[in-house]
Amino acid sequence: MSTGTTVKHTLDGTPPQPGNRYGRMEWAGAFGDLGTLLPFVIGFIAVTKLDPLGVLFSFGLSMILVGLYYRTPMPVQPMKVIGGVAITQVGVVSHGMIWGAGIFTGLLWLVLALTNTLQYVARLATRPIICGIALGLGMSFMRNGIKMMGENWPIAIAALLLTFLLLKSRRFPAMFALLLFGLAVAIVTTPSLLTQLAQLKVGFKLPEFSLFRFSWNDLVMGTLILGIPQAPLTLGNAVVAVTAENNRLFPDRPVTEKKVAISQGLMNLFAPFFGGVPMCHGVGGMAGHVRFGAQTGGALVIIGGILLVLALFFSSSVDIIFKVFPMSVVGVILFFAGIEVASAASTVSREKPDFYVMLITAGFGMWNMGAGFLAGVVLQLLLNRKWVQV
Repeated sequence: MSTGTTVKHTLDGTPPQPGNRYGRMEWAGAFGDLGTLLPFVIGFIAVTKLDPLGVLFSFGLSMILVGLYYRTPMPVQPMKVIGGVAITQVGVVSHGMIWGAGIFTGLLWLVLALTNTLQYVARLATRPIICGIALGLGMSFMRNGIKMMGENWPIAIAALLLTFLLLKSRRFPAMFALLLFGLAVAIVTTPSLLTQLAQLKVGFKLPEFSLFRFSWNDLVMGTLILGIPQAPLTLGNAVVAVTAENNRLFPDRPVTEKKVAISQGLMNLFAPFFGGVPMCHGVGGMAGHVRFGAQTGGALVIIGGILLVLALFFSSSVDIIFKVFPMSVVGVILFFAGIEVASAASTVSREKPDFYVMLITAGFGMWNMGAGFLAGVVLQLLLNRKWVQV
């Protein structure tokens, strides 16, 4: 019996994949990754003194291209190990080392993907290990979010309540309320902010392209101090876990570890030559975008476009613009992103061995995601060979 509904198909007989959308929920979800993006971007600009133009331009262009290509909220984030070391060891880590680490990272993931070596490594990531990575990363995000909220607990508690009340609202998304609330808090606590915003300098400027931003020594030291320690975290979080999460949330738009690694490699090969920092597709960013409403790559195009405008026209004033985001409110965003990431752990089976592998991976992952991945692989191997029993 006909229902009167016609399903269109492409020439090869498959249903057409949905395109990007740019409605209010995509706009709300576009800001869902501020909890991880903003602290690192501020750190790179304010602490390491990298040029805001190059940093924001690289992020903005990468986000737009990624959103258009994947058509899902595939995130673009700073690499956390590299960022953490660069920001906390300013006297040791130079700009050239940051860019050298980006080149190494880009080459590493391209080589692993194009030689198909990555598929053998990815096979080690069983469902319990992937769930453990999600649980550990989610708990880490929640912990860091709570730390950021500690800067002003009354404001953070009000923001938490506001988010809970509006989290399911499509008429007035929670993210819009958080941004407006954060702006109001910033104006009240910093009365001169409106005057500073009114004096923003607008001036078009293109990033400087250079093949000589770093030396051979920068490349070697950046690889050893920054790039290699980052690699295990990137494998677990930004290749294996984000692929699994994308395919769980958007089975109509599946991706592969190879595809994710290639795009990650390409981003990191171009960014250093414009003064950008190493970037990845961290699964926490996808959770943040989705938690606040994003369902397509339109969210990435939106936030990427905003960052591109800031880079090209307002790079000399970004320190003022960032003041409209109180860290206590940004912590709330990160906290909810953590909840979304950790919820993926619910897909693990109820078998006791799988549960143990997930918990061990998560426990070590809260300290170091690379160590968590390795611990999970080792325990899984021991259980499979029945060398240990739980």
